[in-house]
Amino acid sequence: MQPLQWKYRPDNLRAPALICAFKGWNDAGEAASSAVTFAGESLGAREFATIDPEEFYDFQATRPRIKLIDGQTRSIVWPEVRLYEARVPRAPRDLILMVGHEPSFRWRTFTSIVVELAEAIGVQMVVTLGALLADVPHTRPVSVTGFASDPALTSRLTLSPSGYEGPTGIIGVLHDACMRADMPSASLWAAVPHYISASPNPKAALTLLRTLEGLVGVAIDAGDLETAAADYERQVNLAVQSDPDIVAFVERLEQAAGDEGEATFELPSGDAIERDLQRFLRQRGQEPPKP
Repeated sequence: MQPLQWKYRPDNLRAPALICAFKGWNDAGEAASSAVTFAGESLGAREFATIDPEEFYDFQATRPRIKLIDGQTRSIVWPEVRLYEARVPRAPRDLILMVGHEPSFRWRTFTSIVVELAEAIGVQMVVTLGALLADVPHTRPVSVTGFASDPALTSRLTLSPSGYEGPTGIIGVLHDACMRADMPSASLWAAVPHYISASPNPKAALTLLRTLEGLVGVAIDAGDLETAAADYERQVNLAVQSDPDIVAFVERLEQAAGDEGEATFELPSGDAIERDLQRFLRQRGQEPPKP
């Protein structure tokens, strides 16, 4: 069986851009995958293809899930990568959305499949969304860095360029595959506070979505995500204010954001603060906020 499984082939797409997000290492606070999923729901996207997981996933690391149908019949849901088309008549282009877990194996084969699919349906630009853990306070606007493969895209990215060197994920490998195929590509990364990384971060997802809009020229109604982001910030602020040590930790991060190089002082670890925040939210009878 071929890994790429078509339900149908979308035709007559207008200057389509392929927007990708992968859950896992590249997706702190689920910000990137949430942004793409929300965009698909808002634009009424239709699934047209999947990439079968058999050759690409370690099912002990990325486990399939059991789903009950009609409360009785059990069905296995495999961790497929799903592709959707979103027709946006009033925008200059349509979108192809791809979302799924980061694969475990055969990354070069996987990215070749993605590039071949993009070429087959006339994709003109590939944009990946990612989110990384950083020493940033939740009280500040979300910082987004980015890079692009050609000068025309770079000029449209009014962002801080990324100077990162080190281990990469599937996003880095996909951009390398796009470069070798002469396909323009860009990447947007949101910085997520490391001390609240276990909770989905709709504030970061919203910032990625708004930045994506400016890059591809497609407007997305994000009213529900704006509400989720405001609720998230309220809940985190309440959790922070409940503990003077956490208040001091956040204030230190705020100072560091504007005054690099100052002397540091000892504060609770990010892991300890994250546990305290999660405990506070549970005690309030709430789950951690979700997009």
